Amino acid sequence: MQLSFSAHSQEVLQTNSCPEPYGEQTYAHPEACDQFFLCVNGTLSVEQCENGLLYDGKGNVHHHCNYYHDVDCGTRKANIVPISSPGCEFRFGIYPESNGCSTRYVKCADGYPNIQDCEPGLAYDERIRKCNWPDLLTDICNPEEVVGFKCPDKIDPDSPQAKFWPYPRYPVPNDCERLITCVDGHPRLITCGDGKLFNDETLTCAEPEEVPKW
Repeated sequence: MQLSFSAHSQEVLQTNSCPEPYGEQTYAHPEACDQFFLCVNGTLSVEQCENGLLYDGKGNVHHHCNYYHDVDCGTRKANIVPISSPGCEFRFGIYPESNGCSTRYVKCADGYPNIQDCEPGLAYDERIRKCNWPDLLTDICNPEEVVGFKCPDKIDPDSPQAKFWPYPRYPVPNDCERLITCVDGHPRLITCGDGKLFNDETLTCAEPEEVPKW
């Protein structure tokens, strides 16, 4: 969605001053997508996003800016010429670790590459520049290898798994915080979250006191 300019942005342009006397606020630059107005306790400055980043009013990558591929600049001009260093096309960016299936990726900050791990059971998807289910990446990934589980071709209609058909569930050996669910024959590793544990009798996530095994 294109960034719209607020009344406060117009006020900054017209008065060359901050609308709010206290706190920290940011406002879009009317012409440059890689710049923005910053107000800190009433003091106004024009800030520049780092190479590989642009301003969208929701920036959380570095200094109020986001990755350029996640920002819609609308009619504002954007400088997206890379400043490269070993392992990094831009000074700030996210890149694949390799050309094949990988459960890790490279996150560049200030021109330095840092290896990051995907959440367990996920693989890096270059198309969205995020980690994704490996069964959505079958052109490069084998979901069974990533998750470490092969979904049965058939299940017993009287088994506990049958209750969750067409997405049968299975416990993860030696892991009480996750479960495996099969989607179209491919395994996905799911984390219970919220402090819950997997009950391998009911095949559901529950409060720890409701899980007899633990």
